[in-house]
Amino acid sequence: MAAAGASGAARPLMRLIAMRGEPILRQLHLEERLLRRTADNWCVINHGTAPPTIVMGLSGRVSELVEIQPVLRDQVPVLRRFSGGGTVIVDQGTVFVTFICNRTAVPGLQPFPRDIMSWTGKLYGKVFDGYGEFRLRENDYAFGHRKFGGNAQSITKNRWVHHTSFLWDYDAKNMEYLKIPKRAPEYRLARNHTDFLCRMKEYMPSQSVFTDGIVMALREHFSVQPTDLETVLSNDDAFVPTTKLFSEQDLEEIVLSKESLQKAQAQP
Repeated sequence: MAAAGASGAARPLMRLIAMRGEPILRQLHLEERLLRRTADNWCVINHGTAPPTIVMGLSGRVSELVEIQPVLRDQVPVLRRFSGGGTVIVDQGTVFVTFICNRTAVPGLQPFPRDIMSWTGKLYGKVFDGYGEFRLRENDYAFGHRKFGGNAQSITKNRWVHHTSFLWDYDAKNMEYLKIPKRAPEYRLARNHTDFLCRMKEYMPSQSVFTDGIVMALREHFSVQPTDLETVLSNDDAFVPTTKLFSEQDLEEIVLSKESLQKAQAQP
């Protein structure tokens, strides 16, 4: 199913799912299933999640990225998602936007990380036009030199997913659960979380202006069709998502393992 664009060329269909307050674990399970078990193009938008949750990339190491003792004390959930990318803490002030596409959906776009980042950067450049000095900085979205959007990707043989956590607002105290990563982008310049990040609400009038802008930008490439979430959630008992929620025991074992290693290294 496709529609004709202004140039007369057919635009592929993109199904739009809009959610509010969907738990991030459930959202990631949905996105992975849409990536692996459907052949459609999708845009998934979710306004906020609760409780505050730490989400790590596929290859991230908890001991290097998370302040485990405070996380255990405050019972903050920690997930390892199915895609790459860095570690974020998300909450009710986060807006999630995900594109899931066939490799042929965007003419000329090669399914490689840099190419996908470049395409999304241009798309969001239109969304943020007039709302600050938008920049694609390495793998982040920033206003000037301050980050407000973190990205992650997963690329399969015929499809790709690009998802972003946008900081509409954030609680600075929650950032204390995260360590400053050893492999930080150069433009971070060793700044702490508060100096490195900014809030989108300081640049745009409302979340609806933001998401309406996304749909308008997508319509230059796709025929966008809103889709009811319930029609997507058909039974698929055979699908097993790979996004994992760490148990309290998992985190405690990581702490014990690190302590044992430190003791062994301290011995003469």
